[in-house]
Amino acid sequence: MQKKQSLTGLLIALIIICCWVTSTILLMQWTVDFNNPLVYFFVLLQMHLYTGLFITAHDAMHGTISSNKFLNNLTGYTCTFFYALFWYPKLYTKHHLHHKHVHTIADPDYYEGIFWRWYWQFITNYLSIWQVVAMAIIFNILKLWIPQTNLLLFWVAPALLSTLQLFYFGTYQPHKGEHNNLHHSRSQRKNHLAAFLSCYFFGYHYEHHHSPGTPWWLLWRRV
Repeated sequence: MQKKQSLTGLLIALIIICCWVTSTILLMQWTVDFNNPLVYFFVLLQMHLYTGLFITAHDAMHGTISSNKFLNNLTGYTCTFFYALFWYPKLYTKHHLHHKHVHTIADPDYYEGIFWRWYWQFITNYLSIWQVVAMAIIFNILKLWIPQTNLLLFWVAPALLSTLQLFYFGTYQPHKGEHNNLHHSRSQRKNHLAAFLSCYFFGYHYEHHHSPGTPWWLLWRRV
């Protein structure tokens, strides 16, 4: 059963990665017409796939992509690189500090403040100057062959929107305020479709902290 789950986890990870790669390549040459409602749908689709990349990397941090450590970590490195050139070991270390010291001063994801200050703290805690410089260089190289509008709409904007999606549903809503439970977290109302569309079931956040070894695609069963 564990081997089957491991194979399923790897397959789901590959599907998300392939969907992101395929849609990104296709959208880079798509003719943008702001009167076409598909433009806005594709921005949201890209945002959702970016979030999927990060959630897949997150599952790799918990070893739930594959029982093969090399394949598990390779998936994590690949997803964080595609997402925004994040260094997987740094994310791995900080995420496990979050689980170990949730809702304390030692928790890198926790901040006692209003939404936007907390979001800024969250982003700057993980983003480095070299990432910004490297992404800027890549952007300026890509725009030699790809329309700048396409790059901004389907590469830059979805990644930024995804950070808001991940922060709001995966950190801010679950951990703001005080909680009378061991994991200092709350879950959104039970609605599997809304939970998947909002953040790949990570609105069920108490369940994730209670069972961090449960992959995102099985998390709904814990509710």
